[in-house]
Amino acid sequence: MQLHEFEKAVLDGDIGQVNDLIDRAEKAGDFDLLYEAASFLVDFGYVGQADHIYETLISYMPDEPQLKIDRASTLMELGDEDDALLLLSEVTPDQEEYTQALLALADYYQMIGMAEAALGKVKEALARSPHEPVIRFANAELLLDAGRYLEAAKHYSELYDEGYHEIAGTSIPFRLAETYSAGAAFEDALPYYEELLKDEQLPDTIFGAAYAYYQSNQPERSIHLLEDLIAMDPDYFSAYMLVGQAYSQLGNDEKAYELFEQGIARDEFDKELRLSAGKSALKLGLPLEAEEHLQQAIALDPEYIDAIITLASLYNERKEDEKLIRLLTDLDDGNLDIPLLSAFKAYALEREEQYAHAYVSYSKAYVGMKDDPSFLDKYARFLLDEGKRDEAIEVVKTLVNLTQQEEWTAFLETLNDEEV
Repeated sequence: MQLHEFEKAVLDGDIGQVNDLIDRAEKAGDFDLLYEAASFLVDFGYVGQADHIYETLISYMPDEPQLKIDRASTLMELGDEDDALLLLSEVTPDQEEYTQALLALADYYQMIGMAEAALGKVKEALARSPHEPVIRFANAELLLDAGRYLEAAKHYSELYDEGYHEIAGTSIPFRLAETYSAGAAFEDALPYYEELLKDEQLPDTIFGAAYAYYQSNQPERSIHLLEDLIAMDPDYFSAYMLVGQAYSQLGNDEKAYELFEQGIARDEFDKELRLSAGKSALKLGLPLEAEEHLQQAIALDPEYIDAIITLASLYNERKEDEKLIRLLTDLDDGNLDIPLLSAFKAYALEREEQYAHAYVSYSKAYVGMKDDPSFLDKYARFLLDEGKRDEAIEVVKTLVNLTQQEEWTAFLETLNDEEV
C-alpha cells in the first residue's frame, strides 16, 4: 500500500475508501504509512480520521512524545481540549520534543484568548531554542495578535534579514507589510508591499499597498493601484471607498463622487459609501443628491451618527426646519443624546416659533457645548428674547471668557454700571 492511495481517495472525496485504507494499514502494521497518512489527512480536513490514526499509533508506542503532540493538535481541532492538555502534560522538559509541546500549548492559550499565557509558553520555548526560526516566528505572530506591532515587526524583520521569506506557509514580507500598516507605519510597509506585488498581483495585497500609499499622502499611486484592482475584480467593494477618498485627497470631488456612486451600484447596502457620496455631493453643490444618499445611509443604520449629523447640518443650513425637527425627534425617541443635534433642533424650533420646546433643546445642548462660541451666541440671544435674563448672563460670561467679543463684553460692562 502506498501514500498515493490515500491521496487519491481524499481527492475523490471517498471517505469510505479512506477508512478502508486506514483499516488495511493498521492490520498490516504499517506504522510509517499511517503516520504519513495522518499528516496528509489533517491538511485536507480529515481530522477525525487523523486522530484515530494517532490514537492507534500511541497504543503501540505509548512513550513516543511526538505522537502525543500530534494527537493533542487534532484533539484541539475536534474541541477536546482536556484530553489534548493531558497528552501535552505527558511530554517532559527532558525530552527533545518538549519545545513542540510548548508551542502547541501556546496555540491553545491563544485560541482561548489568553494572550499573555501563550506568550509565556513561546518565551519558554525560545529560552530552550533561541535561534529556532519557527519559534521566533511564533513569537512574532503572538505579538502581532496582541497588538504589539513594533515588537512584532522587529522579530519579523530579523527573520527576513536572515533570509527567511516564508515560514509555516506564511510570507514574511506580507507579515511585515501587514504589521507596519497595523501600527500606522505605512511608509515602512510600502517596500514590502512593492516586493509582494512584483511576485504576484493578489487583490488583498494590491488593496493593502493602495491603503499604505493613501495614508502616506501619495494618492496618485493609490488611485493607480485601486483602478487596476477594480478592473481585476469589480466586486472588491472596499476599493471604491478608498479610491474615492484618494480622489478627494487630490481635491477632485467630481471623480470621488463618481467612484462612490459606482461602489453603491455594486453594493447598495454599504452605509459608508452612502455617507461619502452624500458628503461629496454637498461639496459639488448637489443638495438633493446629498440628501438622498444620507437618508439611505440612515435607513441602513438608524443610529449612524455621522450621517445624521451631516444630514441635520444640511437641513439646518437650508432652514428646512420641518425635516430637521422630524429627523431629530426620531433620534430623541431612540435615546441618543448628541449635544450638536440638540442645538440643531433648538435652532429649528426657534425658527418655527416653538419657543418652549426650543428652550428644552437649547438647555440639553448647553451641557456639552460650553466651548462653542457660535452656539453660545445664539443661546444667549434666545434667552434674552425669552426674558430669561439671569440665565443669559451666565451664558454670556462663558462666551466672553472664550472669545472676548466686544459686543458681549460691553453687555456685561453695562450690567456692572447698572449695579453701581
